[in-house]
Amino acid sequence: MRVLAIANQKGGVGKTTTAINLGAALAATGHRCVIFDTDPQGNASTGVAIDASDREITAYDVLVGAQPLSAAVMQTKVPNLWIAPGHANLSGVETELMAGLRPQHRLRDALASYRAENAAAFDYMLIDCPPSLNILTVNALTAADGVLVPLQCEFFALEGLSQLMTTIEAVRANLNPRLEIQGIVLTMHDQRTKLSDQVADEVRKHLRDKVYDTIIPRNVRLSEAPSHGMPAIVYDQSAPGSKAYIAFAKEMIEREKLNYSTSSAA
Repeated sequence: MRVLAIANQKGGVGKTTTAINLGAALAATGHRCVIFDTDPQGNASTGVAIDASDREITAYDVLVGAQPLSAAVMQTKVPNLWIAPGHANLSGVETELMAGLRPQHRLRDALASYRAENAAAFDYMLIDCPPSLNILTVNALTAADGVLVPLQCEFFALEGLSQLMTTIEAVRANLNPRLEIQGIVLTMHDQRTKLSDQVADEVRKHLRDKVYDTIIPRNVRLSEAPSHGMPAIVYDQSAPGSKAYIAFAKEMIEREKLNYSTSSAA
């Protein structure tokens, strides 16, 4: 199981939209995928039609050690896509975790137990992180193989990225030496403005091959779909945003294959 944290401390950049639609696109290609929703608002869970009243065991229970990951995972209506739902209790979980042992390793430990019992259960786990660099995000980075960063095509896009990179380096040095930057995906691109293109060019200049070729456009269907409890690629597969996430999933899979073959050869 490849574990990817979807992180950016800025809100409104498309983390949850990416988690839902990338997860659904990976599922559509035959990969078994689970989303771990660490956002207290639980938007990823709502976006795949998991009502708050149906979330009996959640990501909160897993992180505090009350339940194993296997008990929290729920099947969505999308074939091959599961979710460990978010819960409002996650908003106060930092105090609980910091009062115990190994607070940064809770998700990593839960994953280790899950893998020991379910070696071939999933191909991918996507961790939808909250919009801050708190203990939930650190848990995600400590547990993850790679970090996927949605980056909005707007003026201040690069401003907060350096702080995230610093956090990633600190986690790599102290908690998770295998952590890598999986890639940067440019989101909310508005083709009607020159600014979006300028930001995209600037990001590519600084981060080079870490930036995916696929760009996610601003698209009303991406915004509408969660209110219907569906990923956009299910709600309207023909929409530009849906097509972009399908292309992004394919590009990510190809990059994964290339990285694996390169590391195996080395």
